[in-house]
Amino acid sequence: MEISGKAAVVSGGASGLGAATARMIVDAGAHVVILDVKEEAGHKLASELGHAARFVRADASDAAEVEHAIDFATKTFGELHVCVNCAGIADAQRIVGKDGPADLARFAKVIRVNLIGTFNVARLAAWIMARNAPNPDGERGVIINTASIAAFDGQIGQAAYSASKGGIAGMTLPLARDLAGVGIRVVTIAPGLFDTPLLAAFPEDVKAALGAMVPFPKRLGKPAEYALLAKQIIENPMLNGEVIRLDGAVRMAPK
Repeated sequence: MEISGKAAVVSGGASGLGAATARMIVDAGAHVVILDVKEEAGHKLASELGHAARFVRADASDAAEVEHAIDFATKTFGELHVCVNCAGIADAQRIVGKDGPADLARFAKVIRVNLIGTFNVARLAAWIMARNAPNPDGERGVIINTASIAAFDGQIGQAAYSASKGGIAGMTLPLARDLAGVGIRVVTIAPGLFDTPLLAAFPEDVKAALGAMVPFPKRLGKPAEYALLAKQIIENPMLNGEVIRLDGAVRMAPK
């Protein structure tokens, strides 16, 4: 799919991987609506990106808020062709700790935001995309979801995060098959160790040590590199129903 002239929504688009993707979309000549709960950062980014970008506050897991955001995107830019889901949280806890069993509410929140939120945005975006006129390949839209290598290499304390990201990986092929009839592709990116707000609180020496774990290149991934892969997925019509690890060949140890 040619990106230029199209319209996209990016959940979790106010920072990190989502912000880099929003920038890429605008740089490629398209329009973007940024969905996020971080209002100050979202408005600031949309202002920086200019007339081609808008920000709408929306919790990815809230049906009404996302429906409003998708409706806004469609009314503002006419159609919707691309959806990139980057919204996510992490909350580490062992299933049994010093004070007892894991907090179920904390586990459920991670599942709600990461997995249910991704499905929520994807389903509502797909409903709108299905109305587009097909391009010469019969394509009407592209959905890119974000898992993590934790879906496959989950570490100690990552049960909730790994389960949520594993769910995203697991629904990739079924969603692609569901939407094949209307010409909408679904691909998932599973990033490794990236320099995003999830790692922002770590000291620089800790982040350097994490980067050194990567076989090559021996550093943390850059959000722009995630955005580059998202661009390639959008543009390549044969990429569909696949989970792509973007991790420099790292495989995570138990801790």
